[in-house]
Amino acid sequence: MRLQEFTAGFTTDHSHMPGFNHYAKLKRILDEEPSGWYIVLIHEPTMATNFKGEKIHFDHYYRLMHADGTQIKYGKFQQLSRLAEALKMPSETLPVLE
Repeated sequence: MRLQEFTAGFTTDHSHMPGFNHYAKLKRILDEEPSGWYIVLIHEPTMATNFKGEKIHFDHYYRLMHADGTQIKYGKFQQLSRLAEALKMPSETLPVLE
């Protein structure tokens, strides 16, 4: 059976699924991180590329930190609400320092 025949009738909606979900990766990192991690809000402009390849500009970003104050690798992100959603917790309960 050829692939086209096998997949006939299947539909794929990728509109809700980015090719790479950075927030899911952050969740996996934090699942392994000992307690005491926190988030720092940094008031500097930054840019991110969305799954459509569009560049989105932000006037701030966030950085995940280990309890000892060092940066968590890959821990830069722009949307606190998306991290909260990935962690399945309200964004106002996240440990954010300004």
